[in-house]
Amino acid sequence: MSFCLEVQGDYACFTRPEMKVERVSYDFITPSAARSVFEAILWKPEIRWQVERIEILAPVRWISVRRNEVGAVISTRNVQTAMTAGQGQLGLYIEDERQQRAGLFLRDVRYRLHARITAVKGEALHNPAKYAEMFSRRASKGQCVNQPYLGCREFDARFRLVTSPHGEPEPCVDVDGDFGWMLYDMDFSRPADPKPTFFRARVVRGVLDLSGVEVRS
Repeated sequence: MSFCLEVQGDYACFTRPEMKVERVSYDFITPSAARSVFEAILWKPEIRWQVERIEILAPVRWISVRRNEVGAVISTRNVQTAMTAGQGQLGLYIEDERQQRAGLFLRDVRYRLHARITAVKGEALHNPAKYAEMFSRRASKGQCVNQPYLGCREFDARFRLVTSPHGEPEPCVDVDGDFGWMLYDMDFSRPADPKPTFFRARVVRGVLDLSGVEVRS
């Protein structure tokens, strides 16, 4: 069964993987980011979400922000030592590791996301309606497992369940054309070594149709 969500936020950043230092966003939401919005409302190991269509409802607007980030993580070796000895140095001093970086983000974004539930195992194979009803109930009440976000966790997403197309805004026709290769999702067929997959993002009058897209590693 397919569902539709309208998602919007003040800021978003769907980071291009080819940018190594500065964060630069794609022009609009990626399929993997769209999937994570649905999973934030309902995630079960028995199901998978398949994003079928993305409608861009607002013009693409950019904002450049310079912000402070931490340029290091706590050492895995220190963590293992602390677990073995029962004590250790696990602190990370922000003042020593602070880095100032620029980012090119999106602002005032708004999308309509279409996705369907795919049963993969267990009860979902025999009773898919249960999961559909569960999602509808949670989404209509604004409930979620964790706060949905738009690329970065600090950019929270507001969502609502769309039950009928009547009275809904039309996609932004100014967003049109070939936007090049875009991240599609991560391939977890080998859990120890996940690989990114990409597709050619072609938008027609504000609509990105993901049915039948060719995905490449």
